[in-house]
Amino acid sequence: MNKLLIVGTVAFDAIETPFGKTDKILGGAATYIGLSASFFNLQSAIVSVVGDDFPQEHLDLLTSKNIDISGVEIVKGGKTFFWSGLYHNDLNSRDTLVTELNVLADFQPKVPQNYKDADVVMLGNLHPLVQSSVLDQMEKKPKLVVLDTMNFWMDCALPELLDVIKRVDVITINDEEARQLSGEYSLVKAAAKIQDMGPKYVVIKKGEHGALLFHNREVFFAPALPLEEVFDPTGAGDTFAGGFSGFIAQSENISFGNMKNAIIYGSNLASFCVEKFGTERMENLSKAEVAIRLQQFKSLTQFDIEI
Repeated sequence: MNKLLIVGTVAFDAIETPFGKTDKILGGAATYIGLSASFFNLQSAIVSVVGDDFPQEHLDLLTSKNIDISGVEIVKGGKTFFWSGLYHNDLNSRDTLVTELNVLADFQPKVPQNYKDADVVMLGNLHPLVQSSVLDQMEKKPKLVVLDTMNFWMDCALPELLDVIKRVDVITINDEEARQLSGEYSLVKAAAKIQDMGPKYVVIKKGEHGALLFHNREVFFAPALPLEEVFDPTGAGDTFAGGFSGFIAQSENISFGNMKNAIIYGSNLASFCVEKFGTERMENLSKAEVAIRLQQFKSLTQFDIEI
């Protein structure tokens, strides 16, 4: 089976939306990516760090999804990364209330020996130096490296971010971040500038308005499925990234045409993530439900037209 290496946070979140609020619950980019990628026929491993305050039941959840957690370091006496956020009424904007780096502040990633030849590497949102360190540890050049990042790193670690961007094949960011990184308002121009920085493929996420895939002068757009209920957008972008990278790793096909399918698979899985708080929906999601909604995506976008 093909191997997917996932790098990112395994964390605690506390979330408040117009529909309710949570105490500390399971979160983190690598958690969402791993849960999403678990729907594909592949071997996956997470590289991350937690404190010894992290419950065994959360680790057991990951292993129950056939995710290798030998690369998750547990720091004795340490506290796990914690983030708290408040979403506004439109759910597209949020305020960060608390960020406690804790054990993440001194995180030195260690790639498990049997994943140093992983086919696909998914670099979840983390400090660019950590992302670069993981690529340095790979003993074989991966078939595909996917990078997710955010405006925080553009503000405080831009030179390091630009260095790691040079080394990746795909970058996934949202529209606001694409504009900040490129200095262009037009997303078409922004994608072209970002491709000049290194990545062959640029994925621009637009939340409830879908996602764009750019490669050279080719563009593909995938809509987001209109949903009856959206409770919590936390982790939706990471779930999308897990579906995208998981599908690519399973299929072993890194053509533009196959990446269109990967975008749909990622969007499909992300549409479930937002229906409950935190990871709850992804924990109990069945493959049958995924298949049914995939058919809905197909119906949403399929039409015949005479030209």
